[in-house]
Amino acid sequence: MKTVHVVVPDTIDDPTLPSGGNTYDRQICAGLQALGWSVHQHAVPGPWPRPDSQARARLGHVLAALPDGAVALLDGLIASGTPEVVVPEAARLRLVVLVHMPLGGRHDDNDRGLAGVDEHRALSAAAAVLTTSGWTRRWLLDRYALDPTRLHVAEPGAEPAALVPGTPGGGELLCVGAVTPDKGHDQLLTALAEVADLPWRCACAGALTLDPAFGQRLMRQAQGSGIADRVRFLGPLAGADLERVYAASDVLLLASRAETYGLVVTEALARGLPVVAMSVGGLPEAMGHSSEGTRPGLLVPPGDPEAFAGALRSWLSDGDLRAHLRNAARGRRLTLSTWSVTSRRMAGILAQVAA
Repeated sequence: MKTVHVVVPDTIDDPTLPSGGNTYDRQICAGLQALGWSVHQHAVPGPWPRPDSQARARLGHVLAALPDGAVALLDGLIASGTPEVVVPEAARLRLVVLVHMPLGGRHDDNDRGLAGVDEHRALSAAAAVLTTSGWTRRWLLDRYALDPTRLHVAEPGAEPAALVPGTPGGGELLCVGAVTPDKGHDQLLTALAEVADLPWRCACAGALTLDPAFGQRLMRQAQGSGIADRVRFLGPLAGADLERVYAASDVLLLASRAETYGLVVTEALARGLPVVAMSVGGLPEAMGHSSEGTRPGLLVPPGDPEAFAGALRSWLSDGDLRAHLRNAARGRRLTLSTWSVTSRRMAGILAQVAA
C-alpha cells in the first residue's frame, strides 16, 4: 500500500473558515484513500501563511517525526513561508508542495517581496510542485524559474448538483468568498452602486473575521452608496445552508483581485448558475466553455468596477442574454471534471515521486 503524509493547516475542518483550499485538501485526502493509499493527515496549528515561532516549531516536529524517504504532501500555505524548516528536510523526505495561491502574488500581503524569496527557496527544494491551474503553473515558472518537469497541474473537481431554477428578472445575486481585499468586495459594491436604479438583491457568503477592518470599510461603503439594505453579508456558509443560498440565486458575482482557479465558479456552474467575474489569474480556466464553445458567463477586465457594472447592467436588463448564459452554464455543467479525476491525477504524481 502506498503511503502519503499530508500536512495541512489546522483550519481544514473549521466550519467558520470555509475556503477553496480547505475543500481541495479534504477532497484529495478522501480521494487518495478511495484509491487505496494510506493517508496520514497532520493538521498543524498556526497563523498560516504568516507563521510565528511556535507554528514553525510545530511544523518542524511534524516533519522530523516522519520516516526517511516518506512522501509528504504539504499545503503551500504552510510550506511556502517556512523554507528554514522545509529545505533541510528535503534531503531525506520526498516533499511535494501543493500551491493553492502563490504567497508572492497575494494582493493583501504587504511583504510580497520577502514572501516571494521564501517561497522560491521552499519550492526549489521540493521533489514536485502541484498547482490547481495552468495559470498558476505558468506564474511560478515565470516568477521563480523552477524546473518545469517538476511542476504539475491537478485542477479541482466539481460534483454535479441540482440545477437552480432562477428567477424571471435575474436579480438574485450571489457572491461567495472570504471578505478580504483579494476577493474584491469593495469593487463589487462599487459596481452594484452603479446599477442601483435596477431591481436586485445581493447575498455575500464568506468569513468576516479574516480582515475585520476591511469588513467594516465595506459596511461604510454600502451605507454611503445607499445600497446597504440590498446587500446581505451572511458570514461563512457550508452544507445545506450554502446549498439553499445557491438554489435561490440567479448569478454568481466575483470581483476578485487574485484567483488561481476559483473553485466557487465551478461549484456555481455545477448548479447551472452563470458567472459574472473579473478575468484574473486562473478564473477563465475555471469558467471554461460549454460543449458548444460558449462562455457560461461574462468576463470583464481586472480592476475595472465600471466594466463590471456594465456587465451587471446587461445581465439585469437583457432577458435574452440571461437565457443564453443560463443555457451555456447548463452546458458547461456537463463538461466539468470530478474530484475523482483530480485524485487520480494527484495519485499519479505522488507515485512518481515515491518511485
